Amino acid sequence: MKKGSTSAGIVASGIERAWEDVAASFERFCLTAGIATLAELMERDAAEVCGARHSRTGDRQGYRWGRTTGKLGFHGGKVAIERPRVRARADGAEMALPSWQAAQAEDWLGRWAMNLMLINVSTRRFGRAVRLPEGDIAATAGSGVSKSAVSRRFVALSAERMSEWMATDLSRLDLLAIQIDGMHVTSELTLLAAIGIDGDGAKHPLGLLEGATENAAVVQALLDNLIERGLDPKACRLFIVDGSKALIKAIRRTFGRHTPIQRCQVHKARNIVERLPKHLHASVRAALRQAWELDDAEKAERLIRNLARRLEQVAPGVAASILEGLDEILTVTRLGLPEQLRRSLACTNIIENMMGTIRRVCRNVKRWRDASMALRWTAAAMQEATKGFRRLKARRQLPLLRAALDAHHVKHVGEPVLEPDVLAA
Repeated sequence: MKKGSTSAGIVASGIERAWEDVAASFERFCLTAGIATLAELMERDAAEVCGARHSRTGDRQGYRWGRTTGKLGFHGGKVAIERPRVRARADGAEMALPSWQAAQAEDWLGRWAMNLMLINVSTRRFGRAVRLPEGDIAATAGSGVSKSAVSRRFVALSAERMSEWMATDLSRLDLLAIQIDGMHVTSELTLLAAIGIDGDGAKHPLGLLEGATENAAVVQALLDNLIERGLDPKACRLFIVDGSKALIKAIRRTFGRHTPIQRCQVHKARNIVERLPKHLHASVRAALRQAWELDDAEKAERLIRNLARRLEQVAPGVAASILEGLDEILTVTRLGLPEQLRRSLACTNIIENMMGTIRRVCRNVKRWRDASMALRWTAAAMQEATKGFRRLKARRQLPLLRAALDAHHVKHVGEPVLEPDVLAA
């Protein structure tokens, strides 16, 4: 236990030291002035509990018990700060000072660790990133900038944020379209992610689930999780997938066999062209592009069937692949959507863009220890990707998508879909 000194003396000496340091280092000035201000606040908290120093009033709740040294986050690491100790008169238990608790609750260390690791600063270089080697505030032992300390803080904060995100209520989102895609982390681990587009064109990461492969059971578990969190299975929405049969099967089983599903036209065209001789690439791409751009679904289907017939002799397997899943390829055209909106919703570019951010964020990970580690990193990267999200380019045409989905729902189910304001009422 250390002997105490007066509050005025602590603050005055701290401010004097700060003014002495300002000429040499502004960083040191900020630290010294901040410590002096916090010391004054802690002395005031102690005075409220214990009364004035050396007083013997009977209504005080506690008594002073010297001073001790604690550590607070500063500039990505920790700094040692001396603070008063107070104990309760009733049972002698340690009493927390509100100002000290508030300073510790900021968790700047966790935020620094999370932010720098998401921009690909490795844990080994974290100390150098937050404390200059030639700077005035050195990264001494116990300052919390070692690679193990940074890793622990990142694990704790990323797990906490993932739990909060995975418990988010989805019932308040007016989702018109949902994209689902998978990403292979290792040979035995696949992550399945979903992202939604609301009526204003804003994009929302919805969920994440791990599995051995992108099979129907994993897709079903992801869809069940979204429904448990408030996604209405009776509402008609457009689902956009890369063509996985497991995805289509689980979606139709969960949301109904008439649910509109759009297979990614970019994936489809790439898969077709890569199986053809090089001299056919340009002509096949042009034929597919012409079909995608048509407003009439029947004409577009005839063009695709004609293309398949032309390729029957050259590449019969490719011809069969062109006709496979033809119904889902032209869904946005059959819904009667305008060309600009079709271009945005006929592919999985939105979720592919997010997957690119995930790969960039996770590129420093050399070994995936387990599925929980992959989930934490991927969830953190998905939240990082939202910072760069922009609203859909064709967002002004989204009312046309809502009307088309309502008409599709009435045609196949027979019950009109209520507008969001009607549901809210």
